[in-house]
Amino acid sequence: MKGGPGWHPLLPRSFFARTLLLVLVVTLFSKLLTIVYLMSNEDLLVDRQYSHGTAMLVHAYWTSNPEARSDLERMTGMELVAEENVPQGEIHWPYSGIFTNQVRDELGDRTQVRVRTQEEPAIWIHQANYGNNWLKVPLYAHPLRGQRIWWVVTWLLLIGMLSTATAWIFVRQLNRPLKVLELAARRVGRGQRIRLLDTGGPAEIAEVYRAFNQMAHDVEQANRDRTLLLAGVSHDLRTPLTRMRLSTEMLSSSDPELTEGMIRDIEDMDAILDQFMAFIREGNAEASEPADINELIREVAAPLNTGEEKVRLCLEPVPITPLRRLSIKRAITNLIENALKHGGAGVEVCTYETRTGAQRYLVVAVLDRGPGIEPAESESLFTPFTRGDRARSTKGTGLGLAIVKRIADTHGATVQLLNRGGGGTEARFSIPVAD
Repeated sequence: MKGGPGWHPLLPRSFFARTLLLVLVVTLFSKLLTIVYLMSNEDLLVDRQYSHGTAMLVHAYWTSNPEARSDLERMTGMELVAEENVPQGEIHWPYSGIFTNQVRDELGDRTQVRVRTQEEPAIWIHQANYGNNWLKVPLYAHPLRGQRIWWVVTWLLLIGMLSTATAWIFVRQLNRPLKVLELAARRVGRGQRIRLLDTGGPAEIAEVYRAFNQMAHDVEQANRDRTLLLAGVSHDLRTPLTRMRLSTEMLSSSDPELTEGMIRDIEDMDAILDQFMAFIREGNAEASEPADINELIREVAAPLNTGEEKVRLCLEPVPITPLRRLSIKRAITNLIENALKHGGAGVEVCTYETRTGAQRYLVVAVLDRGPGIEPAESESLFTPFTRGDRARSTKGTGLGLAIVKRIADTHGATVQLLNRGGGGTEARFSIPVAD
């Protein structure tokens, strides 16, 4: 099923990407609000006291007597300038606009204000009662620098990048324990042993790890108990089976046909016990080692092809792959025996390499020309004690394919039963190969 609770097609699927996207959206939104605030708040962009002081100087100049005006001109550099000598004002968005609006608020809406910060920094102010003159007020502190907006933008971008890098590191730290838990859960699901997870991290993760460790311990203990139980049953049953066979052979003279039937039944019972033990062991105790699967297939097929060729081999060169040798040989043996039992002659074993997306696979295909399988049964045939109705007889334990499925799971591989064109079945065993 695509998606899940809370899933949206525009959102990334992974928890890591969603968390990172959330942090980024919040960070960028906060930066946007910061820019809007800086653009709209005059007190932070321009010193209101400077504009208020300039307005007070203008008031004082026009309301003073000529002597006081001379003193102001001498102390501040203020002077009256004819309109033709007044330069055009500079625009430094948004600072100059905010500053001129503040001066107009102080001196009246009909006040004209021009600002220059280059060459001769000054403010030129004109009111209706000035006539043809403008009052020049020097800008000694140079508070209006148009370039400052780019410093603000650069600083905000730098903060955004630093926040993003911090968020990336932080989210990766949060995601790492979940990734460790995911990998451990996959190993437990494949029946592999795992080391206990470290519970020294954050409290919430530590609690989850402790619960997982307990679960893994319980699962491993249950597997050990099951193996011990079946091993005991197998051992205890083999002793009376051996006595029964000896007793039956001693009666062979009275009824040879009945004796042979009883011996075959006893051998079948012994084989069934072997299948039970193989299903329980699963090959987990065996270590993986680099192996050529073509060689393993030849070892399995050699005894079967003694005298006549029952299994035809079509083996292509394939890469050396880490495998559990005995487990893989058992899986191949079960698939070939299954094909011989239900497909008769014409069994073929092929190997080749394929790729699905970015993943490479080593494929072992066992082909027969039997009656095939019902598509609805292709998955259920890997369930223990399950046999197909049309394509499978009732003889056997129903554990052969189940053993193959377990071996495939321990290798991270997949096994499929597919109908062939022209009749027959293909058992496809696909093992992932690292690049």
